Amino acid sequence: MGAAIGDILGFAVGVAVSPVPIIAVILMLFTAKARSNSVSFVSGWLIGLLGAGGIVLAIGLEASEGGASDASGVIKIVIGALFLFLGWRQWSNRPRGDEEPQMPAWMATIDEFTAPKSFGLALVLAAVNPKNLGLTIAAAAAISARGLETGEEIIVLVVFVVLASVTVAVPVVWYLIRGSGAEEQLNVMKDWLVANNNTVMAVLFVVLGAKVLGDGISIIA
Repeated sequence: MGAAIGDILGFAVGVAVSPVPIIAVILMLFTAKARSNSVSFVSGWLIGLLGAGGIVLAIGLEASEGGASDASGVIKIVIGALFLFLGWRQWSNRPRGDEEPQMPAWMATIDEFTAPKSFGLALVLAAVNPKNLGLTIAAAAAISARGLETGEEIIVLVVFVVLASVTVAVPVVWYLIRGSGAEEQLNVMKDWLVANNNTVMAVLFVVLGAKVLGDGISIIA
């Protein structure tokens, strides 16, 4: 099981480094419904990752003789190629000069969000967003390839989800502890993420894309 946890660490960090969800949850903390919306968002995020990973584990991508199957190799090659493409697109669309970073239009309406809407948004960002879905599938495929017992697979998946959720959960916990005293630090974090979103995502996509693509090629080679 320790080896499986080692396999998923990189994927978990890749999901955790997701500027848009972090910005979204920080913005929620400055609204009238900060507590209910932010807690609902974190809950949706956790359930989204658990659900996506659980489905892949239920399908199973282990070869009959043990180890990773060719199907998991093909999946990783497709995901790796997609990440490299997304990395190129993020870099091409990065702000230049004094150009203002472009963020999703829904962020301007976060003040109007309810707890259910916050929960649903987190589900989409965790389980439908191409990067996070691809990394969750890759992580679940790596877990499945280890040939663990069902209980052990679930434990490793939970470890993955917890690690992948740290950056979304920490601002909420910090706010619940500090209240308005956390506003300055959260604003600094938000402003940096907004300004550097494209660059962070471009680098992340390229690094993860090369890693996942290489893993897939080594499986089917």
